[in-house]
Amino acid sequence: MSSASRIILGLDPGSRKTGYAVLKCIDNRFEALECGLIRAEKLEDHADRLKLIQDEVTRLIRKYNPQECAVETPVYGKDPLAMLKLGRAQAACILAIVNEDITVTEYYPKAVKKAITGNGNADKGQVAYMLARLVNMPDQELGNDETDALAVAWCHSVRGGKDVINQNPMKPGRRGKKGWAAFVESNPDRVK
Repeated sequence: MSSASRIILGLDPGSRKTGYAVLKCIDNRFEALECGLIRAEKLEDHADRLKLIQDEVTRLIRKYNPQECAVETPVYGKDPLAMLKLGRAQAACILAIVNEDITVTEYYPKAVKKAITGNGNADKGQVAYMLARLVNMPDQELGNDETDALAVAWCHSVRGGKDVINQNPMKPGRRGKKGWAAFVESNPDRVK
């Protein structure tokens, strides 16, 4: 590998299915070395699922020795219990990464979509279409979770830590009214 090459592990955490992608970057060329799913849906106990996620992320790190890892983080959801489980899955991924002494960066979905398509509101089909043109893909059809993980890794490769989690998407910005008040106003059916 040249001095400009690096390997990034991208993760799209889920309590039942966690997407992962190992992206090799050499200068401005990108190759997906492996994309797949950590499948925990057959395990009934949530703690067992979290252990499986942590163990499998650790296995991937030891197999590919990535220099950096990027994780997609949820912003909000309809079901608080589902969001709690998703947050725990994300924590299992992050714990596996930091236990291997690797830098981890978290990205909001909008930042990932914007990095790839130029539009933070792009749909999954648009993201997949652009990734197929930007990355030398594996010989397999990728599902949404694997595509999301690859998108996170690619975003990190070009953003290098910009547009990360510490930038709050609910904060008022230049594009008009935002924040929790605007969210509640726009989603009265979701407030109990």
